Amino acid sequence: MTTVQTGSKNLTVVKNNGIAEVHIHVNKTNSYDLDYYKELNAAIDDIRFDTDIKVAVLLSDMPKFFSAGANINFLKASEPRFKTQFCLFCNETLDKIARSPQIWIACLEGHTVGGGLEMALACDLRFMGSEAGKIGLPEITLGVLAGTGGTQRLLRQVGHSKALDLNLTGDTLSPQEALDIRLVDRVFPQEETRAKTLEYAEKIANSATYAAQNIKLSIMNGKEMPLNAAIRYEGELQNLLFRSNDAQEGLSAFIGKRAADWSGQ
Repeated sequence: MTTVQTGSKNLTVVKNNGIAEVHIHVNKTNSYDLDYYKELNAAIDDIRFDTDIKVAVLLSDMPKFFSAGANINFLKASEPRFKTQFCLFCNETLDKIARSPQIWIACLEGHTVGGGLEMALACDLRFMGSEAGKIGLPEITLGVLAGTGGTQRLLRQVGHSKALDLNLTGDTLSPQEALDIRLVDRVFPQEETRAKTLEYAEKIANSATYAAQNIKLSIMNGKEMPLNAAIRYEGELQNLLFRSNDAQEGLSAFIGKRAADWSGQ
């Protein structure tokens, strides 16, 4: 697959071999405004409709920050109704990541706080460098709450009491502390973080990607259902997979003791 690169003021998207790398480069802390989220929204839409892309990796081009969240001066200068609509648009954009057929991975090589963490929480997986800095939701120190999914996605990620604790105190965590409470999924040696994340992405992109998409749907949608309904939903997705080309190929490859040649269908 030919490498394709597209860019805008705040984002660059690089597509290659089934993977889309979404590079953030707003400013030195990647503190963003509405223009950034419009660009992110457009990039997500483009990736969602690209059937060649199986995995997307969200990462920063800034050496010390994944993102510090929304630009405080931008928020201060905005009137309340605008800020409310801004948060709504951010939430709608991030929900597209969660509902996307692609697997999204946040590669966290620097400080990840406030809206930066909320972006990462919308992704399916979060990988962090061992010396990446701090991660958390300090919005209470500004007299507000984490309003682009921070209270709700954090709750579903780490549980009620820990989410309440982190939101009430505004405390930030080290990478290891974040791993201990399952806020991030893996911590890599700092200098290997990007390479290890892309290695993981390549593994998914070269696997049974139709199954991977349905696994994501089953977990993402099933967690909001009662267990009996979720089990039935899981069964419906499994029925689709049983009829797929990849399922036939996977069974044949296993019986034939050979590597599977996945088609993603």
